[in-house]
Amino acid sequence: MAKAEAYFTPDLFKFLKALKRNNSREWFQANKDRYEEQVRGPALRLIAAMEAPLRSLSEQIVANPKPVGGSLFRIHRDTRFAADKTPYKTHVGITFYHAATKAMQRGDAGNAAMGRLDAPVLYLHLESGECFTGGGIWHPQPESLKRIRNYLLNNPASWKQATRSAAFRRHWEMGGDSLSRPPKGYDPAHELIDDLKRKDFIASTPLSDEDILSPGLPQLLMKRYKDVAPLCDWLCGALDLEF
Repeated sequence: MAKAEAYFTPDLFKFLKALKRNNSREWFQANKDRYEEQVRGPALRLIAAMEAPLRSLSEQIVANPKPVGGSLFRIHRDTRFAADKTPYKTHVGITFYHAATKAMQRGDAGNAAMGRLDAPVLYLHLESGECFTGGGIWHPQPESLKRIRNYLLNNPASWKQATRSAAFRRHWEMGGDSLSRPPKGYDPAHELIDDLKRKDFIASTPLSDEDILSPGLPQLLMKRYKDVAPLCDWLCGALDLEF
């Protein structure tokens, strides 16, 4: 039996480190073949490999291997309103998005991950020494945030089950931004006030560079996603979405 090959090689991280040192259009154009062979091509193959496993977890979570407008974030930075004008991201971002997320149809994975239509996503971040995967909703819009908080008030037991189970806590940790004070209209003494103060409902778990370079990366991701799926399912319930 042929030995399984890894999706990524160490050249992935070598390219990203070199791009960080040489973040210019001239350098990128001169090294575009490296980007296609060492970064973009392998990422698209990984996304394609995740299609069937993710469908078995949830028919609503989409792994889209289209080169443009799919699960792979563009390498180009949007610098229109940024103080940092360097043109390229120095990491790889992949989002496995909810089928209801219409922003994806506009060809902008970033809009989907930022919740233009609020729905949970799974996210994979590739950067040497900083790799991680995440799940949930980042920066939900005010109306969605209110619905999530009220759903938490009415369903505390299922929230605890989704975020405090041994399976979840073995690898995952809730993160994101929170209010410094309780949100207006919510009891400051509520047992889940720290969760009600959340502005993001996301969890993440670190991955090593070795994890990313392993032939077993899809299987590892699915093990992690199985444990964060209850959080995504719970968030879908809060927003009247299927999971």
